[in-house]
Amino acid sequence: MDRHEHRVTDVPASFSERQRIRRRRYFMIMGTCLVLIILAWNVVRLFSVPIAVAMTLVAAVLPPIAAIVANRHDD
Repeated sequence: MDRHEHRVTDVPASFSERQRIRRRRYFMIMGTCLVLIILAWNVVRLFSVPIAVAMTLVAAVLPPIAAIVANRHDD
């Protein structure tokens, strides 16, 4: 559920809705990871290898963060 969306009741979001949101966040983070690695070693390395290595290090940190986001319980 979007934080800007207003609910009529205080009923919490359903499990399937929360799961859909967590899944979307997971795939967004993992997609970012994939884009960083592809750009780093196909484009950026032609201009600056240290920046490509830094991008790869950032991409290496993203999968554990994605797993934490996907498995977080919103109680």
